[in-house]
Amino acid sequence: MKYKEIEEKQNIVSDLFYEYSVGAKPFLKWVGGKRQLLSQFENLYPAELKQRKIKNYYEPFVGGGAVFFDVAQNYEVENAYLYDINDELILCYKVIQKDVHKLLEFLYKYDKIYKSLSEKKQQEYYYELRDSYNLNRFNIDYEKYSENWIPRVAQTLFLNKTCFNGLFRFNSKGGFNSPQGKYKNPNIIDEQNLLNVSKLLEIATIKKADFREVKNDVKDNSFLYFDPPYRPISETASFTAYSKFNFEDDEQLQLASLYIELDQLGHKLMLSNSDPKNTNPDDNFFDTIYSNYTISRVDAKRSINSDPTKRNSIKEIVVTNY
Repeated sequence: MKYKEIEEKQNIVSDLFYEYSVGAKPFLKWVGGKRQLLSQFENLYPAELKQRKIKNYYEPFVGGGAVFFDVAQNYEVENAYLYDINDELILCYKVIQKDVHKLLEFLYKYDKIYKSLSEKKQQEYYYELRDSYNLNRFNIDYEKYSENWIPRVAQTLFLNKTCFNGLFRFNSKGGFNSPQGKYKNPNIIDEQNLLNVSKLLEIATIKKADFREVKNDVKDNSFLYFDPPYRPISETASFTAYSKFNFEDDEQLQLASLYIELDQLGHKLMLSNSDPKNTNPDDNFFDTIYSNYTISRVDAKRSINSDPTKRNSIKEIVVTNY
């Protein structure tokens, strides 16, 4: 059996198990998503969250939202504040929150058309739609909610579910540039999950914003989880941008400063990142900038290597202030 077929079957089994155990799950394939780490995170969440004492949850780099879905469904938070700098991602969350039924209508059309085509025609369809998607971004007002957002989000979800390995990737000019993936039966539409996500997002305030803005919104009795673009652990693993904005060491240091500031205000904080010690035992970048906090190491599986045999287990760090 080919690696791609094995991977697809493993993903189906994983999704079925996850869907059985929770009502809503991430609606996007997301490189670096945290679904695989949730069982380990359960032991790292603050005790006050487990005791149902924390009512406000903040996630300044929401991405695929796996931790939000976990916290919101299992720990009785009353309010969630979700931020990201990626325009297209924020459109997705807001449309699912406000207009999920209209979105489903568009997704059914894409699903029907794509699956009726031959493999060659599917390839042509994918790249034609990708080109149109990139051109049309100049006609979208990303600041003001509009009916035009709905077909735009349908295209985002279609491309995400049919592109190579779910690589949600944009170039420096903001164009989506992931190639087509080879899937026999891509899960373009998951109606029940999108309905569940829409219901869960009723407690959410969603913002396109830089991570620093969270300090202007944060309230007492809050838990904040930071999942920034990861610091590369090697020269060949420098995949740090899911938008046209890069996230380099300067930004990592600015984030650490914000972490310290929020800690001094008494909030519960948790942060994920790569562990540079996977490849360089002497790299103390995170151990130094978070030296006053607890640094745990969790096991994660690589997911962006094109060779499935090299997606071995590696360590990631989790920084907590409790």
